[in-house]
Amino acid sequence: MGDTISIEQERRGVATLWLDREDKHNALSAQMIAELTRAAHDLGGDDAVRVVVLAARGKTFCAGGDLGWMRAQMAAEPAQRAEEAGKLAWMLQALNTLPKPLIGRVHGNAFGGGVGMASVCDVAIGADTAQMALTETRLGLISATIGPYVCARMGEARARRVFMSGRRFDAAEAVELGLLARAVPGDDLDAAVEAEVAPYLDCAPGAVARAKALLRDLGPPIDDRIVRHTIDELAACWAGEEAPEGIAAFFDKRKPRWQGGGDR
Repeated sequence: MGDTISIEQERRGVATLWLDREDKHNALSAQMIAELTRAAHDLGGDDAVRVVVLAARGKTFCAGGDLGWMRAQMAAEPAQRAEEAGKLAWMLQALNTLPKPLIGRVHGNAFGGGVGMASVCDVAIGADTAQMALTETRLGLISATIGPYVCARMGEARARRVFMSGRRFDAAEAVELGLLARAVPGDDLDAAVEAEVAPYLDCAPGAVARAKALLRDLGPPIDDRIVRHTIDELAACWAGEEAPEGIAAFFDKRKPRWQGGGDR
């Protein structure tokens, strides 16, 4: 399928979409974003696919946005920043509106955009050892393009507990927050995912797609206006002063100036 993702398709109609950038902890690069967008459209239009499982290779489910890709935006022109932010935002929307059930298999840590990837799933099952965090504010960024999906999944009140602080939380708290439906021992993860997949194979696929679309209409609106607002917010962060400092500190292996002991 691509260099950063792979797809395994079973005859019974289950397709597993693998994040396959193990050496980079499945961080969302420009190439991965493009390949995921294309995969969402291809799987959505494939009548042989009844259910999609979103999974990942390696130790980490998804470490968030690729910081090298983000650092490149600091020197870009405003139009290019907006275009790159848009690619990420529309990829998330393509997965969120996939007309097939999307089941998340969160076997390892999910940070930043990785939390967003779990949030666009219709249901996400996690290993009980997984750690999660919305780490963007630690880098001088905000959870912009993933924000609508995180808020829709958790609700505003629960999201406020973790959306701004950047703190880590474990799988048990992720269940309490509504991000994960269940947290199970790693050896039980595949069986728990299968328990979510199997019922759909007895359902009419057209009815499932229509029911999912109806739920999106009934839930918090995530329309083009909202998506474009998140694009503008991310691009504004890239153009600001804090994000360049936070990302530079990450690559320099030092604390940013707003953390105790950082350069001042």
